[in-house]
Amino acid sequence: MKIVVENKISKERIKELGVETWPVWECDISVFDWHYDEKEACYFLEGEVILETKNGTIKFGKGDFVVFPEGLSCKWRVLKPVKKHYKFGD
Repeated sequence: MKIVVENKISKERIKELGVETWPVWECDISVFDWHYDEKEACYFLEGEVILETKNGTIKFGKGDFVVFPEGLSCKWRVLKPVKKHYKFGD
């Protein structure tokens, strides 16, 4: 299971994906376990996160477009409050 991170994607790509029409999720500094029952794509408007998986850690945040695969279990370490657009499924 691979997490895909596109750093600092362009405004054109954001528009092409329709990101600005997606719902917004916000989270304060925290640590929690999470499991993805389906694929999630998200675009980080604010924040900084370290995600821990059985395959290691990955860091992402403001300006990053991230795709989490279905079936992924992980631990979120929210270092700076997060605000992101998100979409589940394909």
